[in-house]
Amino acid sequence: MLASLAIRDIVLIERLDLGFDPGLSVFTGETGAGKSILLDSLGLALGARAESGLVRHGAAQGSVIAEFDLPADHSVRTLLTEQDVDSGEGGPVLLRRVLTADGRSRAYVNDQPVSITLLRRIGAQLVEIHGQFESHGLLDASTHLGVLDAFAGLDKTRGAVAAAWDSWRAARADRAEAEAALAEARAEEETLRATVEDLAGLDPKPGEEAELARSRAMLMQGEKLIEAMNAAQTALNRSGDVEGSLRNARRALERVADRAEGRLDPVIAALDRAAIEAAEAIGQLERVSAGIDLDPRRLEKVEERLFALRAAARRHGIAVDDLPALRQRLTRRLEQLDDGGGDLARLARAEEAARTAYVEAARALSKARTKAARSLDKAVAAELPPLKLDKATFHTLVAAQDEAQWGPDGLDAVGFEVATNPGSPPGPLGRIASGGELARFMLALKVVLARISPTATIVFDEVDAGIGGAVAAAVGERLGRLAAELQVLVVTHSPQVAARGAHHFRVAKRSSGSTTVTGVDILSPEARREEIARMLAGETVTDQARAAADSLMTNG
Repeated sequence: MLASLAIRDIVLIERLDLGFDPGLSVFTGETGAGKSILLDSLGLALGARAESGLVRHGAAQGSVIAEFDLPADHSVRTLLTEQDVDSGEGGPVLLRRVLTADGRSRAYVNDQPVSITLLRRIGAQLVEIHGQFESHGLLDASTHLGVLDAFAGLDKTRGAVAAAWDSWRAARADRAEAEAALAEARAEEETLRATVEDLAGLDPKPGEEAELARSRAMLMQGEKLIEAMNAAQTALNRSGDVEGSLRNARRALERVADRAEGRLDPVIAALDRAAIEAAEAIGQLERVSAGIDLDPRRLEKVEERLFALRAAARRHGIAVDDLPALRQRLTRRLEQLDDGGGDLARLARAEEAARTAYVEAARALSKARTKAARSLDKAVAAELPPLKLDKATFHTLVAAQDEAQWGPDGLDAVGFEVATNPGSPPGPLGRIASGGELARFMLALKVVLARISPTATIVFDEVDAGIGGAVAAAVGERLGRLAAELQVLVVTHSPQVAARGAHHFRVAKRSSGSTTVTGVDILSPEARREEIARMLAGETVTDQARAAADSLMTNG
């Protein structure tokens, strides 16, 4: 909810700090006292359009800070985190707007600079403002479908429709992709067959290039390898049998080892190891020598194979190691072509099945919406007569759309329509109702929809304009009911509405010399009584007016 509002140098307000509580807060005061300035200031903090004329005359800049107390899981905190802005970590969220005299504007959230667009998105999730000439939220027809679904508690059903839509869309994409591939394959069938035959004849294997490259390098160095191994064998054989010599030396030492008191044991062990290693080295050398093939024809075949693979890779613009996958992919396309589109037919059946499942789920949602629409119409209709809208009708239109407009929300377009006179055709809420009627329609809707309101704070600007008596009392009663669910701020000229307030603010101009400023007083119970009596009697407050004020406050 809105916790406080700090205003500096905005129009006639020099310095003003207001705190707010849950429930219904009313703002009263004479015409021209500056009540609209408070709403303009709040609007600035919520991202409304700024004009340089809002800065108080003589001031370099004006500013507004709106503080909100929000639960830790509020959607605004999620939005701030997504935008890399400090979310307050469970503390208050501060929206600040600074407007300079030359018309420039800056926005901040928790003292971090943000765009006006982001500030406006945040503000829309925190406060909803309704006035005679402007309104947000419910006047936007794009919100009506979501409002109806929330009223009916259709989240689960709507989620099932969205899932079915995603499945249908995926199946449609698979079929379209296969269809395009088949058409492309048919268009280049001759080239495709030639390429597959070429790759089949080449028969590339994964990792073959690296293996051929290693073989080629070894074959190209074969003569040097043989020379080196021959030299090694010559050196080993130069002194006769190296292994035999080592073993003879070991046996000679073994015969006298017991007389050396263990000093020859390390020498004997070393000779033994050397003899074993020498035998191993000679054996390995012989095996390697025997395994090296210096046949020039083998080198020629390796190079021919390697160059053929690389040439094929260049033709297709891929790496040699990707040739097997290309062969497999093109073979599949050719199989699809030879199959006459059998796979395409399977995908088309899957798409049709997914479409059928979506339509069934969406029609169930449409049926539930139609039923909920009648309930919503009935609930709103019950609120209209006491608000002097007894001749008006409210209708929730649930209309089926063409298939081109279907989507994850289903088959329907939903709109709130009203007719203000008997026999008149209904039309969109914002275009049919006049300013005063619109505010009362909004109040009736908000009372019915209070439990699903996306914002916790609602502001009504002169919702009681042009009415009085019992109608004004009905407006006040509904504002009180709404305030039991949400924080409600209302600017009013009606004593019946003012008497319903849990918190009463009086807006007044104060002059000092040539300077006039707007101030706001928080009224005590006695001051409230006097203010409501003034609203009843006018400039001269009588005892009868005070008694009437007492009655209104008692009933309120």
